[in-house]
Amino acid sequence: MDEDDAALLAAVCEGSDRAFNTLIDRHQQAVRTFLRGVAAGPEDAEDFAQETFLAMWKHARSYKGGGSVRSWLFSIAWRKAMDSRRRWFRSQRRDTAYHEMAPADLDRGTAPEDFLALRQALGALSLEQKAAVMLCLGCGLSHSEAADALGTPLGTVKSHVLRGRERLREAFGEDA
Repeated sequence: MDEDDAALLAAVCEGSDRAFNTLIDRHQQAVRTFLRGVAAGPEDAEDFAQETFLAMWKHARSYKGGGSVRSWLFSIAWRKAMDSRRRWFRSQRRDTAYHEMAPADLDRGTAPEDFLALRQALGALSLEQKAAVMLCLGCGLSHSEAADALGTPLGTVKSHVLRGRERLREAFGEDA
């Protein structure tokens, strides 16, 4: 089977859909089973499996033939799962750092429901608006300082802060 797989992979390099589908049929169950064991959930496992076979199609020429095609597919699947895990941990660290910093300034005299409403309202802003609002309203930077920090034109920062402030007021039911 390894020789057949190598020949099929060579055909994939030449653009053969039939060879690609044959390799998927031959190895998808094993790859999916492996990923169900290492992924956070079944949906993630299915996504990683699709990404694995897409990577096989895109990078078939990178197969060096040192091991079986199946082990090469498992290595791709493992990298997909680990990359996702690393992204998740980085995201958690960023969120934790933010939440450790932000509540100290916002919690003083702020009702928990207001704090949650503020977080939700900030979450509804575009990333650029949120950054401008956080720098100007949350961190006390001037519009000019925020524009420098973000590498954005001054007028854009002013616009983001104005629109962000309006959305925050709407979230708290205040008139502009």
